[in-house]
Amino acid sequence: MSEATTSLIEETKQSKDLYSYQKGAISKIFKCFEEAPDDYHLLYQLPTGGGKTVIFSEIVRQYLKHHNKRVLVLTHRIELCKQTSKMLTEFDVVNKVIDSKAKLDDQNEYSCFVAMVETLNNRLNDEKFDMTDIGLVIIDEAHYNSFTKLFKFFEKSFILGVTATPLSSNMNLPMKDNYNELIVGESIGSLIENEFLAKPEFYSYNVGLTSLEIGANGDYTVKSSEDLYTNNDMLSKLIKAYEERSKGKKTLIFNNGINTSIFVYEAFKAAGYPIAHLDNTCTKKERNFILQWFKKTPNAILTSVSILTTGFDEPTVDTVILNRATKSLTLYYQMIGRGSRILPAKSNFSIIDLGNNFHRFGPWGADLDWQKIFTSPNYYLDKILDDEEIESNFRYEMPDDLRKDFAKSEEVYFDIKQCYLDSIKKGESSKVVLERSIAQHATICIENSEDVFDAYALAKLLGEDIDYRIGRYTKCICRSTHNFVDWLREDYRKKLRFYLRDNFDLRFEEIHGYPPED
Repeated sequence: MSEATTSLIEETKQSKDLYSYQKGAISKIFKCFEEAPDDYHLLYQLPTGGGKTVIFSEIVRQYLKHHNKRVLVLTHRIELCKQTSKMLTEFDVVNKVIDSKAKLDDQNEYSCFVAMVETLNNRLNDEKFDMTDIGLVIIDEAHYNSFTKLFKFFEKSFILGVTATPLSSNMNLPMKDNYNELIVGESIGSLIENEFLAKPEFYSYNVGLTSLEIGANGDYTVKSSEDLYTNNDMLSKLIKAYEERSKGKKTLIFNNGINTSIFVYEAFKAAGYPIAHLDNTCTKKERNFILQWFKKTPNAILTSVSILTTGFDEPTVDTVILNRATKSLTLYYQMIGRGSRILPAKSNFSIIDLGNNFHRFGPWGADLDWQKIFTSPNYYLDKILDDEEIESNFRYEMPDDLRKDFAKSEEVYFDIKQCYLDSIKKGESSKVVLERSIAQHATICIENSEDVFDAYALAKLLGEDIDYRIGRYTKCICRSTHNFVDWLREDYRKKLRFYLRDNFDLRFEEIHGYPPED
């Protein structure tokens, strides 16, 4: 190791503003500077909230101190551009932001530049930006492929990409094709354990997603998502989930589509909750006003589209609601990361999933093998379950408030699929599956009733469970036309009521050991 590298590492160790894991990352990166060729492409991974901007700002400061070359930092959004420039300034790095309005007459006076990728691309093609002596290029949110178009301009520069998820946004352009090496930073689990990030509490609500369509970008289309998430059932499920898990807490809701977010806003507003809507059509003044309101209001709800997945930092968020499904691991981690900031009075935060994302990707903070994902992204992607597989493994969980009405029943779940398999083995008709399901539903109603009218009332509360069981049954028998399913649901409810009418007295005495009162 050279004397210069040793000096840089020692300086990093002495820094008072960095955590130990951040100092360790900087040491590894500087070691790579020393040993790799000038045109080396290095990728560094660190979870959202781990301080990537702090790390590369310190790297810029030290690099400029020890090298007679300039630095360029690239971002993909104007908010990140401004935040990065501000952080660099805090590290005593004088920098110039290259935006669409910037004049470049004084560019020779600066050794560090911050630019958006599209703006810089235009300036480079117009030959208005001097590329001389750019020794280090740092790319924030490097998983976005928009940056690769600029690589041809930096054939003699050391490129450092930073990201929370080293998985390309375009599966046809894997990151391993653009970066020589990945350095994996501190894990989410370690950051939580050492109290750098808040601990998540995860609540997943099963949602039928088979109506969703996949677009050209590999994710669910906005149109099909809005058709699902703007219907009354999904809006009711969202409000119910909020009331069960986040009522009175500062809540951030992510949606796939502006119309969905507006519907969410109207539904919560009608229910009397303090809520605001934000999307990319809002003016800068409107955006600032809404974000200030959200910051200052303890029980505020903010519903948005993807505008707040990056470049937004509000540590007081208590709950993140994923009111959408996504096929993007990066987006999944970005959305949840908005609630992971820790505060003296905040050590936990809640995640409410209404898109089966937990089943698709696993828990946020799972011990993912980022090196494997980097080198073999398709290996990882091929293991992700599709929606049909996910839904085939659903188990209906009775909501807590409804479970109280059935408190006298030790078990309320009925496994339709297992009952179907058992009946097939015995050579029975598949119809016995629904008959046994009806009998079990009747039993839990009778267990928690004093008379048949109580039982009727409880049976009416089982609609969601009945629909779930019918859905499982129709998949078992491979018959699921819309009319047939609707008929089965109605027929099931009718037969459950008849069963209670005809068997209540006998079953009540069998269950309780005494006859019902007249």
